[in-house]
Order: sequence, then structure tokens, then C-alpha cells
Amino acid sequence: MLTRSDDLEILLTVVDSGGFSAAAEALDIQVARVSRAVSKVEKQLGVTILNRTTRRIELTDEGRQFIESVRIGLIQIQQAEEEIISRGALPKGRLRVDAASPFVFHQLVPLVQAFNHEYPDIELELTSNEGFVDLLEKKTDLAIRIGQLSDSTLNARPLGISLLYIVAAPDYLSRRGFPKKTSDLVNHDTIGFSGAKVLNDWPLRDFDTLKPVLVSSNGETVRQLALAGNGIACLSGFMIKKDLEEGRLIPLLESEKLTNTGREQINAVFYKSSSVAKRISAFIDFIQPRLLL
Repeated sequence: MLTRSDDLEILLTVVDSGGFSAAAEALDIQVARVSRAVSKVEKQLGVTILNRTTRRIELTDEGRQFIESVRIGLIQIQQAEEEIISRGALPKGRLRVDAASPFVFHQLVPLVQAFNHEYPDIELELTSNEGFVDLLEKKTDLAIRIGQLSDSTLNARPLGISLLYIVAAPDYLSRRGFPKKTSDLVNHDTIGFSGAKVLNDWPLRDFDTLKPVLVSSNGETVRQLALAGNGIACLSGFMIKKDLEEGRLIPLLESEKLTNTGREQINAVFYKSSSVAKRISAFIDFIQPRLLL
């Protein structure tokens, strides 16, 4: 007997959400329905997929392999259905887009209303993660990635270049003075990132990686700390262009700055075989000329 796809969807939600109750809440169904679906799949396969404890669930080795196959299979079924429905029509259906929160706040959010007006049948879902997400695992159709790409399994479309700036607020500079050269930074308070350490490797000549006085995993938090006069930060132009234009942040050490480091690149990445190709193309074609990088 073949396993029903809706039971597999429930099983996948249990794995992704971390438990039966969380899956039931996410799917808006009863916990008993979730439990029955998982038990039914295990009975039909004749193997245990999930080890259950009072506090958590864990995949068995067989379950881990099965879940990855299920994930790909369900995506292919969805793609086949959507491909038939969308033929010859305007792009329609859900489009899940992920980007770092500052890019979502400063670049995507201002474009959402116009995009929805242009493509009313696309259901846009925006998520923000500070690190790179696995598109299949997170059910993400399109991700905006900042910096050099390394994943060769993904297709990419360049969105542009966003220069990096070393910046501080006027209030901080009036109290602490302006750094004249890179080495002066050791006498200043610096704000950096607690996640990817490469973000603390500032694009300056003769730069020795500093240990920031303040750190955050979130770029928007780093921006707010700089705006509040807490120190000097290195931030991308896509999130501080208006701050620079309106004098809330002052660019520093421009003569010492390096370009073409790879961190300035911004790309949209996706799986080309996806049935949401029309939606992806529509979104990229819409936002690219409107981005203020």
C-alpha cells in the first residue's frame, strides 16, 4: 500500500517543528490526527522513523534517510501540480523568500505593496535569517545572499553590488574624534558581529582583525548601536544609504578602504528545477531595478 501524501506532510511537519503538539498547532489539526498519521506511515513501512521521549523526538537512521527522500518527493509533487495550474497564466501561488533581516527591512519591505499590486495572485512570504538557510529544509523558494557564493548546487542571479562603509554617528565622533588611519581603530570602540567572523574582517588596508567592544548576530542591531553613538561599525550600503545621505552616520577611512572583496556581491539563489520558476523570475525582475544598494 502506498503512503498518502497528506500523512507524509504531517510527518515532515513533526520533524521540522520538533514535536507532535507543535506540528498540530502549525497544521491546525488535533494532536491525535498527527499521532495517527505518523503511526500509519511507520506501520506501512515496517520501520520506526521517530524515537519518542517525553521531552523530544529524534529521527532514527532509517527515518533520517526516509525524510530527506520524502522532502524532495513532496516538492516534486507540488511542482507538478503547480506547473499544470500555472500554464499560460500570470504567476500564481506562494513564493517564500528569505534574506537577512536588514535586507528585508530596508530593501524588500518598501517594495512589497507595489509587487502585490503587480502580481496579486502571488502569495509572498518573507522570512529573515542571519545565516544561510537550506532552501529545501526550510521550504524556501528564493534566498537573497550577501557576499561571495560557495554553494554550486544553487542557481544564482546577481542583483548588484552594495559597497561596505566604516561608519559612526556624529555624537560618537564629537566625543571620541575621527580615526585618520586604519591603525587608529585600536583606540576606538568598535561594533561587530557575533556570528560569521568574516563580517569582522573590515575592508581596510593593513587591517588587523579587532575584537569588537559590542557584538550582535543581527545587522540591524549593529546599525542601531552605531546610530545610538556606541562606536564604529562596518555596514553595507543597502542598509545605511539614507543614514549617510541624511548625516545620521558619517563614512570614515574612505581613502583606506578596499573594494571588490567579494562581500559586496548580492545574489538571488534558487533551485532551477522548481515549478515556482515563473514566480521567482517575476519577483527578481520586479525588485532588481528598484533596489537601492
